[in-house]
Formats: sequence, C-alpha cells, structure tokens
Amino acid sequence: MRPRAPARATRRKLMDTLERIKHTVHDNAIVLFMKGTPQFPMCGFSSRASQALKSVGAQFASVNVLEDPEVRANLPRYSNWPTFPQLFINGELIGGCDIMLELYESGELQRMVNETRKS
Repeated sequence: MRPRAPARATRRKLMDTLERIKHTVHDNAIVLFMKGTPQFPMCGFSSRASQALKSVGAQFASVNVLEDPEVRANLPRYSNWPTFPQLFINGELIGGCDIMLELYESGELQRMVNETRKS
C-alpha cells in the first residue's frame, strides 16, 4: 500500500498555485502572463503582446511564467488555454497573442483598456 501524504501534498500545492493565479487575475484589472517581462520578453509572442498593451497605454501587471514553473504548468488548467502569453482583463481571459493583435488592430483592445480605467 502506498502512502497518501505525497498525493495530498501535491494536490495542496496545485490548489495553492491555482489560488495564487486566481488572486493575481482578480487583483489586477489587466494582467499578462508571459515568458519574460515587458522590459525583457523571452519570446516573440510575449514581446508582441506586451507591445500591443503598451501601445494602447495600458497599465498592466505581468507574470513571468519562466520564473514560476508552478504557474507555467497550471495556468493552462486554470484558463483552459494551452499557450503563452495569456491576457486577462477584469478577471476574464481575453486570449493569446493572435487574439490580442486582432483586438489591437480593430481598436477593440484600446476600448477594453479604456473601460478598465472607468471601473
């Protein structure tokens, strides 16, 4: 018979990570989970995503998933979105780089960012 403590500890760690993600998403009007930072993005998709937000004057929080392997492993489970970057606005997943760029080009990203300023 196997001891249950490691499974319980793993489950607790998963729940703690999901809770941290939830708090990050809900405590920030705009948050970008990305590879690297807005100043030093570590992939082209993350770079384009943070540039789009900067271009519309967004004040946003960022989480470097490369520095937090637990968040990197579990954010796709939380959001049901498999890739990075991931943009959340007002607690709602907006999407990844391609969606962000489409929203930017249509002017919708600007509107969404402006709405967070009114809240």
